[in-house]
Amino acid sequence: MSDIICISNRSLCREDFAARMKRIAECHPRAAVLREKDLPENEYRELAQQLIPVFKRCGTPLILHYFYETAISLGVQRIHLPLHILRDMPEETKRRFTVIGCSCHSAEEALEAQSLGAAYITAGHVFATDCKKGLPPRGLDFLRNVCSAVDIPVYAIGGIYPGNIAAVREAGAAGGCVMSGLMACSEPAGLIADFEKEQ
Repeated sequence: MSDIICISNRSLCREDFAARMKRIAECHPRAAVLREKDLPENEYRELAQQLIPVFKRCGTPLILHYFYETAISLGVQRIHLPLHILRDMPEETKRRFTVIGCSCHSAEEALEAQSLGAAYITAGHVFATDCKKGLPPRGLDFLRNVCSAVDIPVYAIGGIYPGNIAAVREAGAAGGCVMSGLMACSEPAGLIADFEKEQ
């Protein structure tokens, strides 16, 4: 099974976004997070409704982002949240989800997310990336610290590509998150295969 999580960003697509996401679903990454942070909730819901059946048919997990009430209403039991949202989420609401992921930027945040019920963590940004232009990367020592602090899977995010995934795995991460590579590459299946060759 792939250890790569796709993070969506439709502004990076060079083709129709739904078509790109279908191609990604068909090459079976570990999961895909429908991120799309700029969309208001009603438009995000429409996009999620369009993609949920596509991912279901492919058997690839689709994780919704931020709008947990929308996820519940659509019957999606996987959600990825920033830590401040997870902190405020009622325990009763957490129980509506089988998987809760959380974005963390320190070992302390990772420990807190774990204590709040996160099933996995994304930690970054690890390497330099255009998505965080001008911000210095936190590096592999940061990733090692996060991985050693918690008992749940940690996925590195930020500048992850086949040439550095081995170092990410060696640091203790369960895998990596890829945004621009999967959104903009010519062949998503080929990129996923390149990550798998490095195992």
